Amino acid sequence: MRELKPLCVSSFLVTFIAIIEVVYCIRDPYETLEVKSSANIQEIKQAYKRLAKQWHPDKNKESGAESKFIEINKAYELLMDPQRKEQFDRHGTVEDSPNFRQQPDYSGFRRFEFDPFDSFFNHGGFKFQFPFNGGLVYHKYTITSRTYENHIIPGSVRKPYLILFYNDFSLPCIHVEPVWQKVALELEPIGLGLGTIHVQKEPALTKKIGVNSLPYLIGVIDGRPIHYKDNQISLLRIIEFTRKLFPYKTIVNVNDDSLEEFLNGWPDNKVNALIFSQVEPPRLRYLLLAFQYNTYASFGLVKLDNSKTHKTCRRYRINKKMESLLIFNEITTSPVATLSMGELVPQTMRDVLDANKFLLLPRLSSQLLFDQLCPPEAARSRKRLCVILVTRNIQAHDPYRAVMREFIQQNNYPKEKVRFMFIFQEKQTEFVNALSSGEGAPLEPDLHVVMLWRQEFDKVRYQWLDSVWSVEPNSVNNTMQELEDSLRHLVQTTESLPYQAKVVTLTDEHESGFLGRIVNRLVIMGEILQDNISQQEILPAISVILTVAFIIIMGYVMSYLVNLEEQNIQEKYRQEGKPSKGHDKIREEHKLNIHELRGETYNGLVRLLKPGFRTIVLVLDNESKAKLLPKFYKIVYPYRKNKTLMFAFLMVEKNLEWYHQILTQTLGDPRKLSINPKNCIGTVLSLNGYLKYFCVYHAKHAEPRMDHCNYKESKKVDGISGNFIGFEESCSESESSDIETGELLNTNNGRLKSNNVLFEEHLLDGLSNWLDRLFEGTTQRYYIQYWPVNMK
Repeated sequence: MRELKPLCVSSFLVTFIAIIEVVYCIRDPYETLEVKSSANIQEIKQAYKRLAKQWHPDKNKESGAESKFIEINKAYELLMDPQRKEQFDRHGTVEDSPNFRQQPDYSGFRRFEFDPFDSFFNHGGFKFQFPFNGGLVYHKYTITSRTYENHIIPGSVRKPYLILFYNDFSLPCIHVEPVWQKVALELEPIGLGLGTIHVQKEPALTKKIGVNSLPYLIGVIDGRPIHYKDNQISLLRIIEFTRKLFPYKTIVNVNDDSLEEFLNGWPDNKVNALIFSQVEPPRLRYLLLAFQYNTYASFGLVKLDNSKTHKTCRRYRINKKMESLLIFNEITTSPVATLSMGELVPQTMRDVLDANKFLLLPRLSSQLLFDQLCPPEAARSRKRLCVILVTRNIQAHDPYRAVMREFIQQNNYPKEKVRFMFIFQEKQTEFVNALSSGEGAPLEPDLHVVMLWRQEFDKVRYQWLDSVWSVEPNSVNNTMQELEDSLRHLVQTTESLPYQAKVVTLTDEHESGFLGRIVNRLVIMGEILQDNISQQEILPAISVILTVAFIIIMGYVMSYLVNLEEQNIQEKYRQEGKPSKGHDKIREEHKLNIHELRGETYNGLVRLLKPGFRTIVLVLDNESKAKLLPKFYKIVYPYRKNKTLMFAFLMVEKNLEWYHQILTQTLGDPRKLSINPKNCIGTVLSLNGYLKYFCVYHAKHAEPRMDHCNYKESKKVDGISGNFIGFEESCSESESSDIETGELLNTNNGRLKSNNVLFEEHLLDGLSNWLDRLFEGTTQRYYIQYWPVNMK
């Protein structure tokens, strides 16, 4: 036998240890998949697809790609298992061997016979057989909690489900089994989802749903369960329960008077579908279809043989002996698709809607819509071109979109090759900026056309049309011809688009706002309480609610009485002319004194300060005092209880020479300097009288670098530039005249911006952060030899 080389053994052990580490050491699965801990199943799936494609060893040749790919799969498996996900969310850890956990086992169910005494009477030749089938229909639709969480809940956004909880040993369940079989035969073909859950095999889910009797039926729609409350379970009552699951106005009634209003509703980015039927209210199959396609289409029902719908039927030549489906886009004069049958078949209606579910010029309003209109295609020979017109959500841009629709009608490009769409720049700012900030982009993307080839999920190649999309009679034909020439060249050749960009995920414009989400939550909470509180529990629940309300009301009443009593006492003291000692003490504790730094207060505030004491001084003048001093008071007010701090303000006109002397000492060598007092306004000094140093805050300067033009020459002092606020030799009066009008150059985190303006009232906006750094000891200290005595 040939001996293995040590190197091979070593590499094998390294590889084995790496695999062991991946298999048995799971990191945070949310961090691995780059999603938030609140991410739903759909977001987790999208993140997994993106990362798996990026780190697949066949495509990624980096050294750690294989380990990363295994880690991604492990994280995905964990988050897709409801029990393991719940364990990780609660405890932060989870075992990495899910196969060793006890899984639901349905192999022991006898689907054709039920013999509970088999083990008891089998000895000695005794054997009893029971005639019923043991829940064959139930077992056909049996699902696990994992299927419920990962497929039923996310899938119910487009397809309602009926879920029945059962037990093989329950006689009521056996009696309901034929009803469930009829439900399956009648409702499953028209698009309703069905499922059954064995209560003994899924006790956690049974408890979570709140099952208190068997059989127990719930409907699941839009991610939430709705409980069936009827005492009897029959086919007709289940159909009526299913109809009530759908949101209000899933299908609206349309007649001759409301037809134009309905057809002109396409600006909501949906096509309009009219169903002509003899039956009112709409049949269940129509409700299921409308709910499934509610993202793409608005549905209306026209009742045949109704005096208020005769004009509509004549207008579209409807055969009243047949049911019809008409689909309209922006062109409301005639439908883009028509389907007429004796009875509309659900699958045929879905096929027609799938082929016509987008407008002529749809708006990019969500990532889902972008993925469907412009799916990624890596092969250059099969590239899809997405033509996007950048507009704003204003009426003035309507003509530009109308001209684009006219261009689409004139040029019948195949949809599998070219798709046209428009976008609102103000609603998809990041997406538009990703395309307009690169090469070949116009200065302003408004009313420009960009052509995309989406290679990957977030990587595109693009080309902007040179000319602005025009509606002027003299130039509209030229811009149309330019677009037509560009598209013809790109469609007929395998040539790639010249520029590349990385785009971000589109914002979902249809998502409910903050207030809408709160209202929806309250509605859901009300429905949950209604579903889960029985008649016996109503009185205790009402009692608890009233008790909480009583406590809150009494709290407000007591607070009001206390305030009223306090006002009466204050009034009594005022009438008797006596001071209110208690309240004077409170006011004294909340009092903050800001002194003026001048000759009389100079020794107490600076020269004779005790060790550890500091004085915070605001530099201002007569004009800025009214604006800056109140804001300074508000900022330093939280530090009023600090006994080592004193607060003051300095009038720069009277004490410019003193300010000049302390700044000059920090430069290291004497020189002639000129100070512009206007540039000193808003400066805050922290003076340590005992240790003879100070710290400086100014809105125009960052620490430690201060690069304003107040100095013509600079010198390093203690490793820091010697430029200080207020010096001005190279800057003329005219250059700082904006300060005299109350304006200063704006700063962002201390960095100078020459294109913005900062008003006097904003000079202290950054003072709070500077004070935090001051007390942390991270501000620059400027030491001096002595404190000047020429304070006025």
